[in-house]
Amino acid sequence: MLGRVKRMLLVGTLLGFLFVLAAVVSGTDEVGPTGPPPLLLVSFDGFRADYLKRFPMPNLKSLYSQGVLVEQMTNVFVTKTFPNHYSLVTGLYAESHGIMASNMYDPDTNKHFHISNNTDPSWWNEAEPLWITALDSGYKTAAMMWPGSDVLIHNRTATHYFSYNPHMTFRERVGNVTKWMKGDGKEEGVKFAALYWEQPDITGHRYGPENTTMMSQGLKEVDDDIGLLISELKMAGLWGQINVIITSDHGMTQCSPDRLIQLDKCLGPDNYTLVDLTPVAALIPKQNTTAVFNLLKNCHSHMTAYLKESIPERLHYRNNHRVQPIILVADEGWTIVQTGNVLHRLGDHGYDNSLPSMHPFLAAVGPSFRQGYRIGSIETVDIYPLMCHLLSVNGRPNNGTLSHTRCMMAGEKCWDVPLVVGLVVGVLLLLSSVTVLFRFLGRRRPQSIRDFQRLNIDDDDDDPLLE
Repeated sequence: MLGRVKRMLLVGTLLGFLFVLAAVVSGTDEVGPTGPPPLLLVSFDGFRADYLKRFPMPNLKSLYSQGVLVEQMTNVFVTKTFPNHYSLVTGLYAESHGIMASNMYDPDTNKHFHISNNTDPSWWNEAEPLWITALDSGYKTAAMMWPGSDVLIHNRTATHYFSYNPHMTFRERVGNVTKWMKGDGKEEGVKFAALYWEQPDITGHRYGPENTTMMSQGLKEVDDDIGLLISELKMAGLWGQINVIITSDHGMTQCSPDRLIQLDKCLGPDNYTLVDLTPVAALIPKQNTTAVFNLLKNCHSHMTAYLKESIPERLHYRNNHRVQPIILVADEGWTIVQTGNVLHRLGDHGYDNSLPSMHPFLAAVGPSFRQGYRIGSIETVDIYPLMCHLLSVNGRPNNGTLSHTRCMMAGEKCWDVPLVVGLVVGVLLLLSSVTVLFRFLGRRRPQSIRDFQRLNIDDDDDDPLLE
């Protein structure tokens, strides 16, 4: 009898647990009658993740309180503007999309790339950004000064685009984007738009991220711009109707003239051709590569030298023909120069992407996102599959993982991991208690029967039937 009760209790407990877990699963996939909501991707260059904790940003915090906050993102190496912006819209590591750095040399074409001279399609055609791919779904797209905006990638551009113009204000950029997204009444507006803004990167380079006074001023301007963005979207009737992702490409770290690495103290300039300098230097040896590498590998205790084939796999940076034979990586806060004692930037980025100071953040709001939800960390390459999913676009092959961002979306089945862990622990404790209880009862039951039998024997000692 007790064994059956025990089994019933255990089954009931497990069924109750499964019922509660089922309640944790959220939502269903739904697409409106006019298709998925439009998507606006906004990048504030150089927005280090921990700025959110260090500086008051009421407009940004109001935005993600209505949506999702990713506290930090692991970006791609090198942690520079062009590689990471192309990773955001392709979902690829630098070695896969080919935009390796701010300055590149392609040995196959004998061409040089610089961020001020970057419109040759051959540099960009190893990948395809979302504003091109989404055209195949019949969508109109826009790219506002995003790296690669004005390049004919696979012989196409976004429906609307502007070349980079540092003199165009944030208000002007937002005004154009909202106009494109709203449409003119005759034709449907843009379905996907990418908008670039160069702050707080400029402030971080000029003063360094540890200059609290100047960074506070710079980030107040950024927060004011976010407030302006929200206001413009509301005036255009887009707020609450579109999905908005605000993010960045990289962080920033403090540099110092006391932390300089002078290459010419280790290797004469006649021995190499310099492709890129700091904090990741790319060199082409003019003589025996091994001999040059041996001179550099012990050059400075705060710089690591790699032959191309020995670059760590975790950096996803060695499998491309644009990676030079020798790569030098400075430690955090150190600056590589050829010669002299001049420090040109008090703040810099480009360092190892495992460093928290290099990590950006992400905030998202809109009808497809959960409200008041936080995630500790994802990777930059995970944003692309998320955006493709939001737009119902068949994305190109990429290095991202949708499962890393699925919980951000309101209409997706998702396990709330902390809650599930708590429920599992609770159920295990309950089952342990039930097991202990029945073991205790199991030990007591035989003793009670023996006492009863002994009592009956004692009472019947004089019964003649037992004699």
